[in-house]
Order: sequence, then structure tokens, then C-alpha cells
Amino acid sequence: MNTGSIVQVIGPVVDVEFGNVTELPKIYNALEIEYEVNGNPTKLTLEVQQHLGENWVRSIAMSSTEGLKRGMKVNDTGGPITVPVGEGTLGRVFNVTGDPVDNKGPVKFAKRYPIHRPAPSLTDQDVKAQVLETGIKVIDLICPFTKGGKVGAFGGAGVGKTVVILELINNIAKGHGGFSVFGGVGERTREGNDLYVEMSEAGVIDQKDLSKSKVALVYGQMNEPPGARLRVALSALAMTEYFRDEKNQDVLLFIDNIFRFSQAGSEVSALLGRTPSAVGYQPTLAAEMGDLQERITSTKNGSITSVQAVYVPADDLTDPAPANTFAHLDSTIVLERAIAELGIYPAVDPLASTSKALAPEIVGEDHYTVARGVQKVLQRYKDLQDIIAILGMDELSPEDKLTVYRARKIQRFLSQPFHVAEVFTGTKGQYVPIAETVRGFKEILEGKHDDVPETNFYMKGGIDQIKEES
Repeated sequence: MNTGSIVQVIGPVVDVEFGNVTELPKIYNALEIEYEVNGNPTKLTLEVQQHLGENWVRSIAMSSTEGLKRGMKVNDTGGPITVPVGEGTLGRVFNVTGDPVDNKGPVKFAKRYPIHRPAPSLTDQDVKAQVLETGIKVIDLICPFTKGGKVGAFGGAGVGKTVVILELINNIAKGHGGFSVFGGVGERTREGNDLYVEMSEAGVIDQKDLSKSKVALVYGQMNEPPGARLRVALSALAMTEYFRDEKNQDVLLFIDNIFRFSQAGSEVSALLGRTPSAVGYQPTLAAEMGDLQERITSTKNGSITSVQAVYVPADDLTDPAPANTFAHLDSTIVLERAIAELGIYPAVDPLASTSKALAPEIVGEDHYTVARGVQKVLQRYKDLQDIIAILGMDELSPEDKLTVYRARKIQRFLSQPFHVAEVFTGTKGQYVPIAETVRGFKEILEGKHDDVPETNFYMKGGIDQIKEES
């Protein structure tokens, strides 16, 4: 093991000299420093970023550099940062270097994966688009997920993003036997804690028996140095790749927030002295995003489907960070406050949400026709709302009146009771298969339920449940 010493510390940037070594640590190697801060033993991990010449390397710290001094000993680990993988990670909370931070003792793991890994080769990838059933009606109908696809989730605070995420984790585990990994990238620590508590209440994390949990959590929050926020997404991805490649599962990877990944990259780039590109971002923005996104894909063994929360700075969709993210997305889910205010949950906007998978050759002609029919009716209802507000329903033609009645039923039928919300609402959660969803909306469009009051459609599962209760 090579040993060097610190020669310069500038915030999270640490320069290390390896004097009499035959080989310098490679780029992206992990270096470790063991020292004391206020009498407490501390281990700091650094990642090599540049070779400066004269046997100096420049590295970025993965946690606080408080208490570092010039001359301290630095050990080269001989490889990149590694994280524990496998079932032992379920129900646990990790930091970027794979250390548990939930005070639940050491993690039982069979092996560790490096966080820097090549994307699957094209010959290993499964390029055929296959729909991943989520059991959530509005998603399966309007913006279906594909196995190995990337979904962008847009929505402000308090419109139900977390509950949709929890339900997806729950349904993928029950419907597909797949686990999930949640990567908290540069968001608030309070939100990370809230999510952990909500997951425990919803049964996604089983506090009595952690091995029955369905999700592993990896956090690099706002208070962490930029190195940790840049790498935490890769740590979460490495844990996810194990379930896909060695357990042959369909896995979900949540990244909240993908914008913070680009933002951290920009900070690291500036600290390393690179010339900034457009809007002050790093010149390697597209390459860094590509390295992450290319690893999220379907292989012949399993798939990683990712849901990425996208923060759009100042609502500017042309900002380089969100613009680069959009290039990789297959579907977008837009959560709309106006829909949440109507009490319709999940508050997914069926007119703004899109998916490349909503094509006849992927979902089938019937599904495609019904989905477009639903959007057409809802769009017409939206167009008529001004007239209704000013003149009232009586001024509409019989045809438009029928459209409005059906649209209101569709709107309510798009709501659904969630398993993870049972503890709050007391209503039993419903998992609705895609075929059932398509049949239900098709019957409403065909007018088979014109005589059923619209209130009967609110917070129901399949159409058969409405028939039984009507």
C-alpha cells in the first residue's frame, strides 16, 4: 500500500505527495486518512482527480476536511471507492463511501462493488422496449414505464411526489419481486429523515426485521462537500447494479435530485480549476451525465428502471443541467398542484405527462387508442371550462355536456387508493393491472357508465369495483 503525505489543503481539495513510490495512485483511486478531530478517531476518504507532476496528486474529499494538517499520512487503497452490495443493504442508510449512518450496527454483506464501473456493452443490453407494469392507473395508461427506462418526475413541494415514490417501491417489490435503491443527492437532510420515517410507517422498511425491507437508502445531502454529492448517485447505482446483474431482478433506482448531481459536478470542476462552460457549468457536464445514465439500462438478465426528480432552476428548461437530463429521459411524470387541490391523488397531470412507450407498436393499438381518447376528452373539458365558468353548463351543446360528464368521471377514475397511504386514509390500497386499467377507461369512453354518478369513480381501483358498488 502506497503512503503519501498532505502538502496542501484548500477547502475540500487536498493535494498529496507520494515521495518515493514507483507508481502514483490511479485517477479515481480512493485515498484514506485516519486522524483525530476533537479527540474522536475519524477516517476521511479522498478521491484522486488529477496528477499534478512532481509526484503530487490532487484529490477531492468525500466528507469534511476539518482538522486536517499538512504532513499527515495518506494511504492509497489501490482501487476506487467501494460500497457493500446485496440483501444486507436493505432497510439501511448509507453514505457515499458505503458506511452505514443509521446507528443500526455493521452491515452484513458478501461483497463490495466499486462505484466506477463500465456500462453494459451493447451485446449485453436488451434493446427491445418492454412495459414495466406499476399498478398505478394514470402512469400505466398515460406515461407507461419501460424496463431499463428513465423517468423524470417534475413537481413542486407538497404535491405528493414522495407518496408516488413509496407506492412504486411497494408495487415493484410485490408485483415483480424487485428491490429498490433510493439515492438522496444534495437534498435537505430533514427530507431524507422524513422519507425514512414515512418508509418505516408504510412498511417499505421493516423495522422489526430489516431483511424484509424493500429498499436501500444512500444519502449525500446538502450539507456534504461537493465530492460526496457528486459521487453518491454512483454509490446508489453500484448497489442497484448488483441486484440486476447477480440477482437477475427488475430494480428501481430513485435519484432525488438529479440536478444536484450536475450542480455538485460544477462545484468540483471549479475547485479543480477547470475553465467553466455555458452558465458556469463544468465543461464535462454532458460526459458526466452520460457516464451515470448509460449504466441505467436493461440487460438480458434484468433491468434498472430509474425515476429521477428533476429540479428546474428558475423554471428555465434551457438551463444546461436540466437540458442535458432531458436528452436521457424516456418518460416524464408531471405532478400538478391544481389536481392535488381537487383532492385527486396521485396528482399526475395526464395532459402534460408523456412517454416514448405510448406507441401502438409497444403498448398495443387498443391501449394507445384508449390513452389518446382519454387525453382528447380531458383536453376538450379543459377548453370548455371558461365557458362553463361564465355561462354555466346549460349553454353547452348536448355533445359537449356528455364530454364534460365523461371527463369528470375519467378525472376521478384516475385517482387511486395507495397501499402506502392505508395507514393515513384507512382506505385499502389497490394494484390495478394494465389490462384492467385500459378496459376501465375504454368502457367510460364508450359510455357504458354514463348512468353512474361521478362520485362513485373517486378513489377506486378497477372498473369492476365500481360496477359492484353501483
